[in-house]
Amino acid sequence: MKAAVWHGAKDIRIEEVDLKPLASDEVTIKVAYAGICGSDLHEYQEGPVLIPTTFPDPLTNEAAPIVLGHEFSGVVEAVGPDVYDFQVGDHVAVNPAITKRESSDDVDVYDGYSFIGLSKDGGLAPYANVSFQNLYHLPQTFSLKSAAVMEPAAVAVQAVKEADLAFGQTVVIFGAGPIGVLLAEVARAAGASRIVVVDLAEVRLQKALEMGATDTVNASQVVDVEQKIAQILPDGADASFEVAGVQETFDQAVAVTKPRGFVVVVSIFSQPIRLDIRKLMNAGVRIATSIAYSRQTFQQTVDLVTNGQLKVEPLITSEIRLADFLKKGLLPLIDNPSEEKILVNLTKSK
Repeated sequence: MKAAVWHGAKDIRIEEVDLKPLASDEVTIKVAYAGICGSDLHEYQEGPVLIPTTFPDPLTNEAAPIVLGHEFSGVVEAVGPDVYDFQVGDHVAVNPAITKRESSDDVDVYDGYSFIGLSKDGGLAPYANVSFQNLYHLPQTFSLKSAAVMEPAAVAVQAVKEADLAFGQTVVIFGAGPIGVLLAEVARAAGASRIVVVDLAEVRLQKALEMGATDTVNASQVVDVEQKIAQILPDGADASFEVAGVQETFDQAVAVTKPRGFVVVVSIFSQPIRLDIRKLMNAGVRIATSIAYSRQTFQQTVDLVTNGQLKVEPLITSEIRLADFLKKGLLPLIDNPSEEKILVNLTKSK
């Protein structure tokens, strides 16, 4: 079968691969749709970031070359002998986080984690083998296309939970990429009264408004971003989310958050940043970080999305075939700010 395989930075190939043997606790998924994530871009531009190369990953025992794809949905095609609760024909979403499962669910991911599609062959292929413990049932009538966005939606749900956001509170989101606009949608669903999104691209800010933002700030068109936010939220934000991954937006997030409020860092920074602890202490701001999600959060996200309380469809801006992964997938996400979430349709063979 053809798959998108990471061999190194600037070296992702659409090539023929064999599906590895099915383990006893795994199911074979006939993949319907797979999303292209910002982490895939990082691996392409500057990798390896998370992909194991020198030694096999300790949780998966796999190493590069790796089939990419950690945002995907599909239909169960086959089941191993130790699988229960799933059968052939089930529609499923995939939680790609692989953990030791030795700690409580709320801290499990911080006890060591890997990802399907980064540390183990993933879903940018017609078929993928996944442990049944990483699967979540979907209603047969629910769109498998929308289900492919379940994973980034879970990232946003977990981040909002980390902020202890309460009904009627105010939010500022720095970055209107896929996670940023999903955060706007989740904050809206959580009852935020004002949701301000900051970005450099007007087209992305319009998408943020479509997905829940009440106000936007185009950082390329204002002299002082902090002052502009202060005009909208004179008392500051109850919670700010840093999703841009640069020093300037981190500093701005701290500056616009009210005392005892939270700054939640969701970005994966490619370089270390400075933290002026005096400014932080003087502001009385609390810092939280969020990577991935708990299993409970993923199930909550599935429930919220499938029952219509969270709308993820507007995030999807393009649908491509696997053969066009680089030309119409990765590269446009790098160069074209109008693209938010590009899905690869694996139901089309060519």
